[in-house]
Amino acid sequence: MTRILIVDDHEILRRGLREIFADTFPKMVIGEADNSREAVDLTLTQDWCIILLDINIPSHSGLAVLEEMKRLRPHTPVLVLTAYSEEEFAIRSLKLGASGFLNKSQTSVEVVAAVKKVLAGGKYVSASLAERLASSLSSDVLRAPHEELSSRELQVLQMIARGEAIKQIAAKLALSDKTVSTYRNRISKKMGLSTNVALTRYALKHRLVD
Repeated sequence: MTRILIVDDHEILRRGLREIFADTFPKMVIGEADNSREAVDLTLTQDWCIILLDINIPSHSGLAVLEEMKRLRPHTPVLVLTAYSEEEFAIRSLKLGASGFLNKSQTSVEVVAAVKKVLAGGKYVSASLAERLASSLSSDVLRAPHEELSSRELQVLQMIARGEAIKQIAAKLALSDKTVSTYRNRISKKMGLSTNVALTRYALKHRLVD
């Protein structure tokens, strides 16, 4: 029996995916999570054949959730399904262990094809992403500044770009204000941007936040 976990905070999208999969995989058992805590708990306590993960979910960075899922269940394939830019997040997701990256703008046929490929043990990427991956192997390719950030630094950058203050970020991530400030300083140094306004503009331009 095929078991799939859908992690997304939008109930309408989860319902749509259930309907798509019900037609294609009639014997599939589908679980759902709408936040990072529930997603990690279900990953730990139950066995899944595949996890569909939106990396834009409340209360935690989806990339951090992906890392935690792969730590808990290294052999469980995770297919990232998100509205975030493929160009900005796909390679990072794959490096963290995702078995594929799928944009929400793609059709139901493409979603089913991606799930089937991952269930069969393969990896799914679009043609445009495959080309970018090939290009990234060249040492001559210039990396965007945010690609030098760690997953935690990228998470802090996203929260800053959403207008959250140091204290708010610290509370949400269960970190000290000092630790968050250290991350903030590292981000500025790596990206060459000193103000929150500049960081926010960069994040919006590169579609790191929606």
